[in-house]
Parts: sequence; C-alpha cells; structure tokens
Amino acid sequence: MITEEKKTINRRQFLSYSALGLAGLTILPSWAIDGVKIAPSDRVVLGFIGLGRQGLSDFGGHVSCPGVQVAACCDVDSIKIERFRRRAMEWQKSKNMNQRVDGYEFYEDLLARKDIDAVEIASPDHWHALLAIHSLQSGKDVYCQKPLAYTIIEGLAMVRAVRETKRVLQVGSQQRSSKEFQKAIELVQAGAIGHIEKAYVRVGEPPTPLDLPEQPVPANLNFNQWLGPINDPKVHYHQDLCPIVTLDPNKDETLWGAWRWYQETGNGYTADWGAHMFDIVQAAIGMDGSGPVEFWPKGYKGAQYYGMKYANGIVVTEQPYLDDNNDAQGIKFFGTKGWIEVARGYLASSIAGLIPAELAGRRPMNEAQRQAAASASRTAAQRPQRAPGAYETSSPHSQNWIDCIRSRENPIAPVEVGASTNTLCCLANIARELNRPVKWNPALNSFVDDKEAAAHRLYGYTYRRPYTLPYTL
Repeated sequence: MITEEKKTINRRQFLSYSALGLAGLTILPSWAIDGVKIAPSDRVVLGFIGLGRQGLSDFGGHVSCPGVQVAACCDVDSIKIERFRRRAMEWQKSKNMNQRVDGYEFYEDLLARKDIDAVEIASPDHWHALLAIHSLQSGKDVYCQKPLAYTIIEGLAMVRAVRETKRVLQVGSQQRSSKEFQKAIELVQAGAIGHIEKAYVRVGEPPTPLDLPEQPVPANLNFNQWLGPINDPKVHYHQDLCPIVTLDPNKDETLWGAWRWYQETGNGYTADWGAHMFDIVQAAIGMDGSGPVEFWPKGYKGAQYYGMKYANGIVVTEQPYLDDNNDAQGIKFFGTKGWIEVARGYLASSIAGLIPAELAGRRPMNEAQRQAAASASRTAAQRPQRAPGAYETSSPHSQNWIDCIRSRENPIAPVEVGASTNTLCCLANIARELNRPVKWNPALNSFVDDKEAAAHRLYGYTYRRPYTLPYTL
C-alpha cells in the first residue's frame, strides 16, 4: 500500500482504540432495528471512504438495513469528514447506540481497523481501483460506486482481486435492484417482444477536455491526496471538481463533482449514466461479463449517433428513446414482435397488457419540465446542477449487499458485471477520441489488431509515483 505521513491519530493511539473493539460502539448483547433483533455475531460494521454527495446518499441506504453499524469514515476534505461524523452519530443516537464515528484523512488508517467488516467506496472514479483492491486485501467486503473504474485495466484488476481474496463486492448499479428494470430484463429474456434486433440507450454527452481555471486550494482539502494516481499535469484544483460544503451554516453541495464531466478525470455521461443504462442492456440480452465486438463514433460514415454491435448482430446506439423527450435517460428495446421502454419509475410496451399496472409508472419529464422542477427546489443563490435530480437511494441494493456479506454469495451486481459495463463505456469513449471504429474481443479482453487503441489512457495508464496498480495483466 501507499504510505503517507498520517495527520489523524497515530498508530499507537489507533491500536489502543481498536482494542476496545465493538464494545465502545454498540449495545450488548443484542439490539433491534424495526423490531428485528440482531445478535452481535450478525452485525456488519461499516467504514465509508468518500464522503461527498453520493457517499451521504449511500449512507442512507446502507443504514436502513437491519444489523448495520458505522464505525469510521475517510475523506481528503476535513469538513466533509466532520459533516459525515455528525450525521452518522445522529443516526446512532436515533437507534440508541453509543455515538462514535472515527474520521480519517488517509484510507490506510481506516483499513487497518480490525473491527470493520466492509467499506463503502464513493470516491471519484480514478480512485476506485486502488481503494477497492486495498480494501479487499485488508479483508474487507466492498460496495463500490459505479462506474467500477476509470480504465479497462483497472476494472479487470478488480475482478482478479475479488476472486483471489474471496471477498464480496457489490457494484453501486442499483437499477439492478429496481423492479421496473428487473421486469424489463425478465420480459426481454423471455422473448416477450420477440428476437431483439436493436436498442436505443440515452445516457448523455461524453466528457470534454478540462477547461476549468486553476484556483487556490482551500486549507481543509488535501488536493494532492485527491489526485492520487492521476498522472496528468493539466489537472489542477477548481472548486467544481471538489464541491464546497460548510458546517456553520450547514450547506451541502449544490452540484455533483465536476470531475466526472472531464476526460482527464472522468468518462462523462457515457460512463456516469452509461454504467446504469448500458448495464441493463447487457443484462437483458445475456451479455453480462461480455460485451460488444465493435464500436464506432458519432459522425463516422455519416452516423448520427455513436454505437456498438454485438457478435450476435444486436446493435445498440446512444440516442433518444422517446419521441417527445431527447434528454430523458432510459432504454428502448426493439424486438421482432414489438418494443419495451424502461427508465427510472417507468416501464411501457407496444404490446397491450404486457406491463403490470403497478410497474408502469410515470413517463419521464422532458427538459423543460425537469428544469422547472429543479428551479422550484433550489434558491437563486445555488448553482444549477449539470444533471438535475434527486439523490440516488439504494436501500434494496444495499440490503442485497449486506445479505451477501452474511451468506458469502455473489451479489446482484458482482464485480464481473461492473467490469464488463465499465469496459463498454471506456471503449465507446476510446472510439470517440480516436474518431474511428475499434474492434474488441470480449473473451480475451483485448483489441483486435489495434496498437493505437491499446495505448489509449482509458485502456490503462501509468500511475503517478508512488502509486501502483496491483493485479495488472
């Protein structure tokens, strides 16, 4: 692991604290949540790494599961650490638990805790691989936010790490646990709309080059640690990359971390929403753990949209799936007998009576409706979000993770699923940046006679010293 000068508690202090074990954190010999009694041996003690907007959202999902305790948190922003500690201790108080959550600046300190069973990772994407692999190596189970990684090689390394350490890793692709998406997958796989020929998938725009001006780094942020393995001198601090929060007064982020929108630090909507929507397509057409064999960029030979083709002939393009709404993220499957549309809270089909009434939901809002809804929920002083919408919640997905930690079974979104979807998203961006088609062999996880594509940073890049990626191919 990477070693750094520790600015939180030292090792001697840590060892004395951890010797207390769970006795200082929980009520013995048993306690209950919502009337369900939990024996000490069944408790799952969590640590959280990455305490921004998504980390707070996942906290709400995870602690809704009976038998969960929160012991520690970690972030490179000291204000976010304190915000998380306060909220976690408020939750502990509401459940009649002793109130204690330790905060760390360096994740190695959290992973050294022997009383922590599992960790949530909600860091920027370029940290996912290192954090997950080191967590697995330290004996922790992992919930890792999507997309699984920033590069293809990182995702493949994470697969190897999970299987060699025999730990449980759940990818934060919570649509896998949503009833409307599960039903869409079931219907497509059952042949309800016939043989699938194509699918339209709307996720949003690809990343753009980083164009934010450099700003002074605030005292509460360790930006060097935030950079981690990024090996690009053009990446510098700007408050949009690391959204500002305050405690007094209490003010949360007013936008998602903009690192996801820039190609030096993220993969744009291609991966941010593609990790959700392309993931469902792969599940529905039986391509989990595999992927397309060819990708082409928008504009190639007059193509209006970028897309991909599977070995079985199914073509998937990134384009609007609703006639009256170009921006709504979702999917439309086209079969020889009809079509199915699915989005969050919405499921429809051209075949009458195919969709259960309780799953039909409301048709997604168009851009004007979304902007009006977003404007009504924020003050004039707040910056508009680039992706308006509420916090994502993951309670059923969290429960599946906790259940699998206890049973040692594969979760509903295992690491192979996350890696194959991550590979798909990276390949779409590689084809776009090269401005030509690329061919891929999903069985070998390699390009077909394409040295230029294999040298692309989204396949794999050299980490900034002293960081190294374990389990490289």
